[in-house]
Amino acid sequence: MRQFTAILSILYCLAAFTARVAHTQIKLILSAEIAKPGDTIWAGVDLKMEPGWHTYWKNPGAAGMATEIKWQLPPGISAGKIEWPLPQKLPPIEVTTYGYENEVVLIVPLKIETNFPTGEIDLKANVSWLECKDICIPANQDVEAKLIIGGETKNSADAATIESWKNKAPQTTSNFRASRWWNDSTNENPRTLFIQIHPGQTNVTDFFPQASDAFEVQPETEINFDEYGNSTIIKKLVKKYSGAWPKEISGVIVTDENGRRNGFEVQIPITEQAPSGAKISESRTGVSPVRAGETPALPLMLLYAFIGGLILNIMPCVLPVIALKILGFVREARSEPRRVCNLGFIYALGVLISFLALAGIVIGVKAAGHLAGWGMQFGNPIFLVCLTTLVTLVALNLFGVFEVTLGGRALDTAGNLASRHGASGAFFNGVLATALATPCTAPILGTALGFAFLQKSPIIILIFLFVGLGLSAPYVLLSWNPALLKFLPKPGAWMEKFKIAMGFPMLATTVWLFNISASSYGKNVLWLGIFLIIVAFAAWIFGEFFQRGRKHKTVAAIIVLLLLGGGYVFALEKELHWREAVPANEIASSPAKFDSEINWQAWSPAAVAQARAAGKIVLVDFTADWCLTCQVNKKTSIETSAVEKKLKELNVVTLVADYTRTPENMTAELQKFNRAGVPLVLVYPQNSNAPPIILPEVLTPGIVLNALERAAQ
Repeated sequence: MRQFTAILSILYCLAAFTARVAHTQIKLILSAEIAKPGDTIWAGVDLKMEPGWHTYWKNPGAAGMATEIKWQLPPGISAGKIEWPLPQKLPPIEVTTYGYENEVVLIVPLKIETNFPTGEIDLKANVSWLECKDICIPANQDVEAKLIIGGETKNSADAATIESWKNKAPQTTSNFRASRWWNDSTNENPRTLFIQIHPGQTNVTDFFPQASDAFEVQPETEINFDEYGNSTIIKKLVKKYSGAWPKEISGVIVTDENGRRNGFEVQIPITEQAPSGAKISESRTGVSPVRAGETPALPLMLLYAFIGGLILNIMPCVLPVIALKILGFVREARSEPRRVCNLGFIYALGVLISFLALAGIVIGVKAAGHLAGWGMQFGNPIFLVCLTTLVTLVALNLFGVFEVTLGGRALDTAGNLASRHGASGAFFNGVLATALATPCTAPILGTALGFAFLQKSPIIILIFLFVGLGLSAPYVLLSWNPALLKFLPKPGAWMEKFKIAMGFPMLATTVWLFNISASSYGKNVLWLGIFLIIVAFAAWIFGEFFQRGRKHKTVAAIIVLLLLGGGYVFALEKELHWREAVPANEIASSPAKFDSEINWQAWSPAAVAQARAAGKIVLVDFTADWCLTCQVNKKTSIETSAVEKKLKELNVVTLVADYTRTPENMTAELQKFNRAGVPLVLVYPQNSNAPPIILPEVLTPGIVLNALERAAQ
């Protein structure tokens, strides 16, 4: 046994080592093939990361580790400082880091002394870096390259590559000036810092600070104009850890010129008061990340969460479950009215526990360094298969194919709270209502969730509980107010027919979930349909021959187990590969998303920037296949003849951001507008400096037309 364990440990270590090496490929390249004594050549450490993996800048931010190069050079050759290309700001906002994805080349100058002897030499270095995706793995590798010292200088095949990456490094000088000042003279921690870029620099997008052990320039950035509109003012928070407040802060000013990002290194003293003419006029973006303690106030967000939960009861996602709740009321109300009070409490308990579980998932995702979004579980193929199977079984149960029953011990434990149809059914309805509510973002709810997803764990839990209270409140109010029970119909034979009829909305939910699953599995989703047929057949055998039959119950049970086991192994594991979604680039875009008179194009920040630079109005629709509100908005308020005519008339660029599989770059974009999920429709005005118009969650053609007309002014 010990030998077997040791072998497994060795295999695990080998697999981990292989995986580590594979995530980043690294090599050393040179700008010259032949160099003369006295020359300065450029060396480049080329790091190519697998998709989804990243490495870090010289200031990694709230987490991470900067790449380190330890040179092993012959005497007479010396290495200068690394020239770091302009990095990306990597989410999430709470632990923002600065780094690189896909590829980066770190450039280093190598100075050759004038008396260096001719001949071939080896240039070597040891490179240490941290590569991160779902986990972070430290890596280390030796690299080397050959250089000939001769009587002439000859460029290498990599010279153009090195030159292009040199141009991506921030410039050390620029044609603009900057000034900085504290918002006030107090010693509150953190403290607000303003950075004014002037004159005429209105394309500034961010400020990336240099690292410091004494203080931290926090990642949230708010961009404003001065009162004359001809210079940009950056607002940042600075948190002090030790010593006095800094007298100067170094960093990189980031600009965006027609989609091209540039950086300018600055080191500017900080004054205690604003210079003349530095009065802030308006926010350029109109949005900034919401922080705890800032407006909107927490009590208002809790009210929004409760009202949003109330509205969820009438959203199309939850309507199928309402039938189950009504049926439970009718069944229990006449025989034992007091029991309905207990059932209302148990239903609310199911909702609240489910929302606590959702809050725990969100907190866990954020703690793992990822972005969390409302409805994010619908981008998980495993969740989709499980929920589709569950809802199919609920529909079959309503049709009477089989019955859900509890044994005697369970009934005794439940005691006087409920019969076998009571407590378990009420709790399950609460769980199912929560699961089906998550792809819907009700009006007002989006604002509360957008606030919650940027807060600390206790605030997330509190807001999620208030959403749950709103969702369960109508049912609890009805169950605890006996006077309202008189409006319910009397029990009778109609109840069985009503139960069967309510199976059809639940079956429609199954079809909807199956359609969503196609976004994860593509053509392979056929095997999910085959598995559901097998499940339905097994449920029929179970109900007909095991529950209602008198003979051969053991044979029926064995057949059911064989069907379920065989269906799982063959349909889900072998053919569907249900735990691994098909890569997005292998799934054709949904025809429904583009089948209209509107010329939809794929969204990207670069596409927005390019269209705005050309002076065009831009409409962006953040949508998802699993978001029913999104689909209703599209059919009733966007893809209508009046709106399509207006889009053509104004030559609007229309972009669709497909959030079906919850890509993190879109989650980050949603959070910029204080939204935790879809729908989100933005209209960018023709004036490229004006902030986007944010449309409400539920649209009408009039709302869209009004926004387009405002954007054209």
